[in-house]
Amino acid sequence: MKLFKLFYAALICLGLLAFINPEDKRYERTYYDDGTLESEGWIRYSTKTDYWTFYHPNGYKSEQGFYAYGKKEKYWFFFSEDRIRTKEGKFVENKEIGWWLFYDKKGRVNHKCQLTKGIKDGYCLKYKDTKLISAEKYSKGEKVKEWTSFRAFTSENSLSDLK
Repeated sequence: MKLFKLFYAALICLGLLAFINPEDKRYERTYYDDGTLESEGWIRYSTKTDYWTFYHPNGYKSEQGFYAYGKKEKYWFFFSEDRIRTKEGKFVENKEIGWWLFYDKKGRVNHKCQLTKGIKDGYCLKYKDTKLISAEKYSKGEKVKEWTSFRAFTSENSLSDLK
């Protein structure tokens, strides 16, 4: 009987521990002064984590993506106040890294650029009405060269450079 009581007490303690959140993780929403939703996402130890969505004052989505330890990480999407995608790409420790897509006012790809810490560093492909019109090469934000034909580009570069 004594063993049964001890087992029962241990079971209750384990049950209570299962409902205690050791990470202090909660879902949070913030609002503009007029009551419109400004942002929503997960907080852990008072720091943004996991998936977040931000909104323009008109209520439309402005950006969405992931946080890790309070810094933007992984893939993010950005939108205009008219709900048109403006850009998208990957973050690593709050810095824009790799290929980023930038859109025109109609939501069509305007250009794609390779970024390093938010600076053009590599190739940029420019489009007009969804057609590729030129390629540019950048080094640490400085434009190095531009090509306006596929033949000129491939004579000096390898397509594998566009990975």
